[in-house]
Amino acid sequence: MLVAASLAGMTALAWAYLGYESWAMGHMDLVDMAMPGTRQWGLRDLLLVFTMWTIMMIGMMTPSASPMVLLFTRIQNGRHAQGRSVVASGLFLLGYLGAWTGFSFVVTLIQWGMHAAMLVSPTMVGTSPLLGGGVLVAAGIYQWTPAKHACLSRCRSPLGFLLSEWRDGAMGALVMGLRHGAYCTGCCWLLMLVLFVVGVMNLVWITLLAILVLLEKTLRRGLWVSRAAGLALIVWGGWIARGALA
Repeated sequence: MLVAASLAGMTALAWAYLGYESWAMGHMDLVDMAMPGTRQWGLRDLLLVFTMWTIMMIGMMTPSASPMVLLFTRIQNGRHAQGRSVVASGLFLLGYLGAWTGFSFVVTLIQWGMHAAMLVSPTMVGTSPLLGGGVLVAAGIYQWTPAKHACLSRCRSPLGFLLSEWRDGAMGALVMGLRHGAYCTGCCWLLMLVLFVVGVMNLVWITLLAILVLLEKTLRRGLWVSRAAGLALIVWGGWIARGALA
């Protein structure tokens, strides 16, 4: 219950932050307090964007990782005292979120480059329909690839992952979490880039993508949900790219 409450609390705080950032985007007089504007970025701006992406990934990905973390906790409870199991679960989650923090660093650099090339607006929406269409098509195609299927399969089977990846000790828990996070990142990284098309701080789309990831991982036919979403992204991206070339 302690671990479940911690997961829920982290998720709630992350979404509260995202709600504030989304509101600030709609009030341009406050944007400088929350996110960079049109000026050239400095270190402070990079840190702001990196923080935004990191907290966003916590809010979006923690719910879908919760079944894995809770099962890990139950197994640890059967092997060790409660205190040790809570610490191990915390390390597992730290490793998982560490993988997504690495992704956040990379995507911050991508956004920095897009900002410098004027490919993203001050409200963090992509300005190139052709590039946006390409991102959507690429994300849709990836939903059908063997790499996506392999990573998603590891995320959809918590027990199978833990049985095949089990490592004892504190370092073992951290490494297991990191490996699970790596599979999860491999599963969803292109879906996260869709935010550059629809708006990085578009709260509706952040919510929709988080729900899609959760359904992919938890529904019995989650693989078909993933592929259906891929087809929709391909059609949507093709329509946008066609409009840009017309």
